[in-house]
Amino acid sequence: MRTTLALVGRWGALTAGLLVACARTAPGDTHATATAPSLAPTSASASASPNPPASDSGPAPASAAADAAATPLEGANFIEQARALFRVAACGAAEPPPRFDRAVMNRHCDDLTRAYEEYRKAWVDVAKPFIASLRPRDLADAVVYPFGGGDLTSALTTFPEALEITTISLEPAGDVRPIDKLAPNKLERELAVHRAHLERLFKMAHSRTDNLEKESLAELPGELVFALGALVVHGDEPVSLRYFRLRPDGTASYVTEDDIAEAAHRPRAFHRLFDNAELRFRSTSDAGKPVQVLRHIAFNLDDTHLAGDPSLLAYLSRKEKVAAMTKAASHLLWNNHFSGIRQWLLAHTVWMASDSTGIPPRYAQPAGFLQETYGKFNGPALFGLFDDRDAADFRRLFASQPARDLPFRYGYPDKDGHAHLIITRRVAGP
Repeated sequence: MRTTLALVGRWGALTAGLLVACARTAPGDTHATATAPSLAPTSASASASPNPPASDSGPAPASAAADAAATPLEGANFIEQARALFRVAACGAAEPPPRFDRAVMNRHCDDLTRAYEEYRKAWVDVAKPFIASLRPRDLADAVVYPFGGGDLTSALTTFPEALEITTISLEPAGDVRPIDKLAPNKLERELAVHRAHLERLFKMAHSRTDNLEKESLAELPGELVFALGALVVHGDEPVSLRYFRLRPDGTASYVTEDDIAEAAHRPRAFHRLFDNAELRFRSTSDAGKPVQVLRHIAFNLDDTHLAGDPSLLAYLSRKEKVAAMTKAASHLLWNNHFSGIRQWLLAHTVWMASDSTGIPPRYAQPAGFLQETYGKFNGPALFGLFDDRDAADFRRLFASQPARDLPFRYGYPDKDGHAHLIITRRVAGP
């Protein structure tokens, strides 16, 4: 077996040095942490919200995911900051903070609105109905997207009705509160950084991990800007924003203002409070659509870290059966160092959309899955870790099935630039 390395951002770089890094790093410590200013909590910066407002509810929950979406709010709710970021950086429909220059925001939003419109027309409006024609009507309403940082827009295109979406990546969600303290003379530069990365996301139809790392170093939280931009693209608005930590049993402990105050003079502990974020959002055009939930979790998905910190798998396993997706994932699910998350997907997934960085046939077929192919695949592009054995298996899989056109790109192209999509659906087993 010959395995090829390609340095394609943080996942590729991480995996290239995986054995060394895993041996010397404590569980959960390899992802980057945003260098956010240490803001002292004030009554204006966050408001505890023990119960959701009347508008933060939908129809009576009919599933575990619906129960999760309807759970009363705990911890500090940063919705005011989320709405400000939604308007200023993502150009959503909200009132902007008066201290910022309207001309700067308008120039930013003129450019970004054009990018949104082009992206909707070129990708969302093409991919969404195509995938809907493949997706089962009774699909699980909880979605898990490993290696999916910054890509809520693809998740909502693939699973627009999902009540609960969990994205997992190395990058932290980031502290939203700097929007309250950002100097007006820094706004134009900050917006230019985020606009460039959003436009890159729209052009590539996936998040480059090196862009995500750069986003995490800006003063405004890049992961949240990406997520809020997705809400604008899909006609949604934020309802609440909270941060949480996972307990060993997989339950969430929501961050409070007391937690923030207690960690204010311990920089590492302080930054870790903002690793994981829960963003609730609702449609701006369909009042009958229930509130949906994004939970972004910063976690190293290699086997060493999954074994060293049981909280993530415990959290995921509370969902029992899920829909899943992955794309542009550096072929990590082909690799033996990521066998734990691959095995979890095989045990819990009922339907999955992916490019070739999804689950290889040698694992999917024995576990009771059928894989259907769309587009063309002549071999993987040189991104991340990939195995010639799996590359050959995918080539055979595509060659064995009728040619099915794919009118959009889903993640990486193949080595010849062809778009391809793989639907992995359970037909047997648990």
